[in-house]
Amino acid sequence: MGSNQVLHINIPTAQGFLEGILKPEEEGTQPLYVSLMCHPHPLGGGTMHNKVVFKAAQALHSLNIPSLRFNFRGVGHSSGTYDDGRGEKDDVRYALEFLSRRYPGVPAIVGGFSFGSYVGLSVAAIDDRVQAMIGLGVAARMFDDNTLQGCHKSKLFIHGTNDELAPYDVALKWIEQVPAPKRIVEIQGADHFFQGRLEEVQAIITNFVRTLGEYKLLDA
Repeated sequence: MGSNQVLHINIPTAQGFLEGILKPEEEGTQPLYVSLMCHPHPLGGGTMHNKVVFKAAQALHSLNIPSLRFNFRGVGHSSGTYDDGRGEKDDVRYALEFLSRRYPGVPAIVGGFSFGSYVGLSVAAIDDRVQAMIGLGVAARMFDDNTLQGCHKSKLFIHGTNDELAPYDVALKWIEQVPAPKRIVEIQGADHFFQGRLEEVQAIITNFVRTLGEYKLLDA
């Protein structure tokens, strides 16, 4: 299911714009959610075309959820320069603003991979437009003492037990301090990039979204 249409968009910002790709809902339907997926570290070559980000967005779109991926400032054709996570949080807010203008009143699911999980979840935890959050290979060390206290939105964490960049035990210790509701899914033997395991990641995301309250598939 899902439209095959892909829209290349520019998201307005104070610096200029962010380059993005939006896969919209099936024509003539009203989506129950919109989604935003944030990419890994720009200085490590992270872009919106990252496989984990692409596959996660694809899973959401398969449920007729409009999916937006975008390049952080200074990446690809996006205006600005890398800002150590600070300005990138503003970028997430600009992207949410774009979605809320296009889909007024439709709640958002915000996800991120690695660095993108830090930036995306930090904003999602305190933004009223966001109803649910997805952290992939969460960069727990970046959060420092911020364990998203006071955030009682639905959260999904997916982590490989052989993650070489964001060690599983460090991530788990952080996730355990994050308030409920939350679901933690470990993928045994998976590395940071979930190589060879992305279909499992997609199935976990799909299952999580289907359990979000009153969510119903169009063909149900």
